[in-house]
Amino acid sequence: MPTLFTRIIDRELPAAFVWEDDRCVAFMAKDACHAGHLLVVPRDEVDHWLDADDDLLAHLLRTCRTIATAQQAAFPSERVALLVVGLEVPHLHLHLVPIDGMGDVDFARARRDVPMEELEANAGAIKGRLP
Repeated sequence: MPTLFTRIIDRELPAAFVWEDDRCVAFMAKDACHAGHLLVVPRDEVDHWLDADDDLLAHLLRTCRTIATAQQAAFPSERVALLVVGLEVPHLHLHLVPIDGMGDVDFARARRDVPMEELEANAGAIKGRLP
């Protein structure tokens, strides 16, 4: 059975996409720790980041850097946090979250079900700053 993220990648479920290439996609987090929170997800279903091959990991990290630069311009912050948690969806995904402090990455306090209109606006703000 496809993962939740595969269903998003295949457009079976809606998402506000920021990035797409042949190896990965990035879309806004529906449950967001902070404005601008997004996920970078490989197209291939890899459960745990330790199971990903070196080329995929390198590609994901380069993609994260490119997106985070645009993300920080769109959502000014002290840092853009990069987190790999992997507990809720068995499909490798990297969280990019604009933060000013550790409290900005508290998943227990995340906004649930951010409206699609807001996610699309946030995605547009980031995409408009990508190289």
